[in-house]
Amino acid sequence: MLPLANMKVLDISQIMAGPYCTMVLGDMGAEVIKVEKNGGDDSRQMGPYINDESTCFAQINRNKKSISINLKEDEGREIFYRLAKEADVIVENYRPGVAKSLKVDYETIQALNPGIIYCSISGYGQTGPSSHKGGFDLVAQGMSGLMSMTGEPGRRPLKTGIAVYDIGAGITATYSILAAYIHKMTTGEGQQVDVAIAECGLPWFTWEAAAYFGEGTIPEPTGWRHRVSAPYQALKVQDGYIMLGCANQRTWERLCHEVIQRPDLLEEPRFATNHLRGQNVEELEALLEEIFVTRTKHDWLEACDKAGVPAGPINNFAEALQDPHYLARGMVQEMEHPTIGKMKTIGFPGKLSRTPPTIRRPAPLFAQHTDEVLAQLGIDGAQCDALRERGIIS
Repeated sequence: MLPLANMKVLDISQIMAGPYCTMVLGDMGAEVIKVEKNGGDDSRQMGPYINDESTCFAQINRNKKSISINLKEDEGREIFYRLAKEADVIVENYRPGVAKSLKVDYETIQALNPGIIYCSISGYGQTGPSSHKGGFDLVAQGMSGLMSMTGEPGRRPLKTGIAVYDIGAGITATYSILAAYIHKMTTGEGQQVDVAIAECGLPWFTWEAAAYFGEGTIPEPTGWRHRVSAPYQALKVQDGYIMLGCANQRTWERLCHEVIQRPDLLEEPRFATNHLRGQNVEELEALLEEIFVTRTKHDWLEACDKAGVPAGPINNFAEALQDPHYLARGMVQEMEHPTIGKMKTIGFPGKLSRTPPTIRRPAPLFAQHTDEVLAQLGIDGAQCDALRERGIIS
């Protein structure tokens, strides 16, 4: 039995942040019913496509059922309310005020189901001077300061390679929902969970906060180098680059003694401590690269591994997904989709020894489970047909 097997989730979110959250809940056993608008989640319109089915949607909506209800109509809302009375969790990512206008907001649902955990994911949260604005991942990367410290000094600010704040909001929503669920298990009380894309990543700036709050230092881009430790960075080798992670004195000493055979560097005053190496990183990098360009990635990674010095390749995505370590740990999974066919997807990063997550169903086709879910409410096939004719369901 999976850990969240008794949790019932209604997902009225779309695109990425909310669906990522509900996918994780589904992976851990929750029953997730995805309530889609007419036409479906907007990510269904995002390619690439296989057999006219969006692979973007398929990657982030496994372990869910799909129904379609017109929440703009009273009859549609009444069906939603019946589902909400039996749910433990609702996840939505409307702009603040929209859920209220649709009459599916927290206050409305809480009156029907006092134990509901109602998670709202929005650009700026439900309160504050910017709460009325629409928010997106890249806007949040700019507002939070992340882009000002990403990239190379003096160059154009850069975004991260993935939608880190959309996914971060989904992760934040997941652990917040789980905390609220534990509270509900002990007290019976539900509550609203308010997650803002623009602030979910701020707690991750630990080193940056230490420097700013401690001495007023504003972090700047460090490119391929670490902000605090050195040498903890990308280094050029004969056939490309590797990442070297000497984040403490012990690994620095091992590097000098066992990997590059330069124990004399341990006597160099500029490199005596991690802090000094960070202060003199350009000189250190130039010196090390004179050594590292003489041998290949394979040679250096093998030498570092033998000496216990953290180092690794800089893979492209294809190389990463073919890495034997990731494959051995199940980070590439396979499932059978009714339209796409056999397809691969990313696995589960949390390894639970007693209740490991599983892929129990692929991402649903649009409105695939409408009749099945409504039948559980006592709405038979003839009634579903009549509701479809009136545009209440799809």
